[in-house]
Amino acid sequence: MTARPAHADRSRSAPADRPAVLRAPGRPAGLCVPGRLAGLRVPGRPAGLRVPGRLAGLRAPGRPARPGVPARFAVRARRRLGDGGAERGANPVELAVVMPAILVLLFASLQAAAWFVARATALNAAQSAVNAQRVHQAPAGAGEARAHAFLTAAGDWLVGWQDPGPDCVTGATEVTCTVTGDSLSVIPGVRFQVRQTAHGTVERWTTG
Repeated sequence: MTARPAHADRSRSAPADRPAVLRAPGRPAGLCVPGRLAGLRVPGRPAGLRVPGRLAGLRAPGRPARPGVPARFAVRARRRLGDGGAERGANPVELAVVMPAILVLLFASLQAAAWFVARATALNAAQSAVNAQRVHQAPAGAGEARAHAFLTAAGDWLVGWQDPGPDCVTGATEVTCTVTGDSLSVIPGVRFQVRQTAHGTVERWTTG
């Protein structure tokens, strides 16, 4: 009787020194790496792809190294300077051409604001003078004195009002006061005259 050859037992377990094959987290079932390598991750790569720590600093042959954030900004800056080299110095020239117009507009706006403030000051002084002079049996010069006090307290928005000074004319039924001066000038050597007049009815007894 012929002896039957013994068959190898395929159900034997793998040797203890052979690494177990595990699947990397976040990767499909077909891609597996040894269990001792599954716990390492490449710096700057997503958490699903993990390789041994000794391989993290290596890159694939023929693939250029990816520059860091500062290096990328430097590369972009050099490219922009290289592309626009023919236009270097254009911005200072344009600024030198536009700056006089900007300064003219700035000083013009400031002067217009100063003139409007001086105009309002002169008109308020004239109205104050009328209110003082139109009172029943008001003494002569009451309006001028009220306008003088108002302009003294108003500051320097209206200059040169002392010569000739506020003037009030009292008629039979009406009082007219005029204030003249110059607005504060931000442009040297240029004067902007201001003249405002106010009118009011004289208080008097009337018979019905």
